[in-house]
Amino acid sequence: MFDKIFSPRQINLPNGKVVLQKRSRTPFVLLILVICTIASIQFTDFKMDIISKRISQFFVIIGDMIPPNWGSFPGIWEPLLDTLKMSLLGSMIGALLALPAAVLASSNIVHNKVIVVISKTVLSLLRTLPTLVTALIATFIFGLGPMAGTVAIMLFTLSYVGKLLYEQIENVDMDAFEAMESLGMTRAQAFRYATLPQVLPGYLSTSLFCFEGNVRYAAILGYVGAGGIGLLINENLGWRDYSGVGMIILALIVTVYLIETVSEHFRKKLI
Repeated sequence: MFDKIFSPRQINLPNGKVVLQKRSRTPFVLLILVICTIASIQFTDFKMDIISKRISQFFVIIGDMIPPNWGSFPGIWEPLLDTLKMSLLGSMIGALLALPAAVLASSNIVHNKVIVVISKTVLSLLRTLPTLVTALIATFIFGLGPMAGTVAIMLFTLSYVGKLLYEQIENVDMDAFEAMESLGMTRAQAFRYATLPQVLPGYLSTSLFCFEGNVRYAAILGYVGAGGIGLLINENLGWRDYSGVGMIILALIVTVYLIETVSEHFRKKLI
């Protein structure tokens, strides 16, 4: 059956020649997606009528957040700074560690397949762990507070930047690298002067982009005791202090917007 579906289709041209045209797999892929969607709806018990009935409660809570409680801002300032400190320190350390990790995972720089496979596997495993799970594990090791959040952000940044960086390294032009090796340079020296300048703008741009996201991720790490403004959000939601939550969200929006604006400016300079 599948042989008939995917076998090339014959097209007879006016000049008598026969051309084989590859059949499109789009209908088959769409069918699979439809089946998976239906199965997901059944598994999750998704009901659109419940959403249509209860979605109004979402706007009720949003309405309770407006206007925000401006008097609560002095108590927000310190946890917000903790969130920024966690994001900045975790992003910097993770990005710095991502550079050697990406080099070890690059098959065109390191010819030892065992090292390359182990490095790629470690980066992949770190990337599969959600940041909240990593932060929860870190709280058991380092205790409650910003230290656990910093470690979680550092590991996420290491895996994210490291993955993108080793892909960039494996796709660079190796002519300059090989030329410097032929002149007597070590592989480390050849990488420093030939390969690093090619991937440095992308590496810095990716690190800045990751820092932007880490500010948002750090805001919810307080739910597992990793410190920062997320802990304050959790407390205010527990007390149904929605105007206080509105003030926190407003402060986060302004902070993230400013960081993204500055980061985007520098990323454009690097491209």
